[in-house]
Amino acid sequence: MADSGEPAPDALQQRLERILLGGRRKYTRLEVAEKAGVPEERSRRLWRALGFATVDDDEVVFTDADIDAIRTADQLMNSGLIDPSIELAVTRALGQHLSRLAEWQVHMLWTMITENKDIGTSERQIARLVDRLLPELENVQNFVWRRHLAAYAGRAFASPDEDLEARTEVVGFVDMVGYTRLTRQIGEDELSAVLDRFESVATEVVAEQHGRIVKMIGDEVLFVADSAVDGAEIALALSERAGVDETLPGVRAGLASGRILSRFGDVYGSVVNLAARLTSTARPGTILIDKELATELSSFAEYEVRTRRPVSVRGYNRLRPSSLRRARDRPSGMFASSQQLAAEMLGLAPEAASASAASEDLAEEIEDTTADSLPPRPRPRSKRRRR
Repeated sequence: MADSGEPAPDALQQRLERILLGGRRKYTRLEVAEKAGVPEERSRRLWRALGFATVDDDEVVFTDADIDAIRTADQLMNSGLIDPSIELAVTRALGQHLSRLAEWQVHMLWTMITENKDIGTSERQIARLVDRLLPELENVQNFVWRRHLAAYAGRAFASPDEDLEARTEVVGFVDMVGYTRLTRQIGEDELSAVLDRFESVATEVVAEQHGRIVKMIGDEVLFVADSAVDGAEIALALSERAGVDETLPGVRAGLASGRILSRFGDVYGSVVNLAARLTSTARPGTILIDKELATELSSFAEYEVRTRRPVSVRGYNRLRPSSLRRARDRPSGMFASSQQLAAEMLGLAPEAASASAASEDLAEEIEDTTADSLPPRPRPRSKRRRR
């Protein structure tokens, strides 16, 4: 085939497969199991757990690299390092995380090829590009993986008596306000830019404050932190960064502290659910925290923690959150806030916060004052039509 003109998709795919898979497809599943010395049923389970489609026994789809991989995986399982009861769960987690990584990398590569006409019209150049980039990607992945191993190992061995799966952590959700409406107003390229920017800011802030991103869920980031202060700083910094970033909508956040279950990179438990409920209850630009976290943070002068009115959300009939923000040097109390608001409206307090911020202070203080005397907000009842 000539190097000029459009490459044949099948020929290009076969050439890329040989590069990516480390050789030609020449074995069936049964042959791989036999050559690797792994029981046939076990090789089938591992293949499925990795997230790959089931293939017929006589279908030639495997390479020499597959034999080595199955043999290595079997030896790892038999070494005692991984409990047999969780070997499939470990395999599934590995497959799911690497699948997402591979999807992003292929998208990146495809964008590079389609935007560079000199490369995109030459099958040989495309194959050469992939062949050159693959070792570099592997090196970067290996470096990042080892750095994360070192970080987690340091924490684990620093507290050898602590249960790494069930431990006390701060769990936080931060999501963009008005995301659904935003998706209807802008195009795909703009939406992609917003999501990229949000993920970039979230990654920077969480890393700077010694937290860990559990996952990005569309317009929302789920993170954990070891201390109350780290969790608070992450939520506050994300809210502040989003507030001054013209490319991002405002955010809201919910934080809760307590025992969580960490399993294969994800977190579970009532604390995670509580943080999610607090986020859904929070107003735009606000951070709501649970009682445990409020008790811890109230002793720090740099934070302002205010008890909010009880609310009813799914799973919690009388949830009483607190709002969190940075402490400010200003008079406190309802009368002081109303004075400040009036002064700002008359232009007598140019250095103070904006009138909208003071108005929000006043609204919060009124709500705080009446929180103990008012019952929870009633749920609306559906009205039946009279016949």
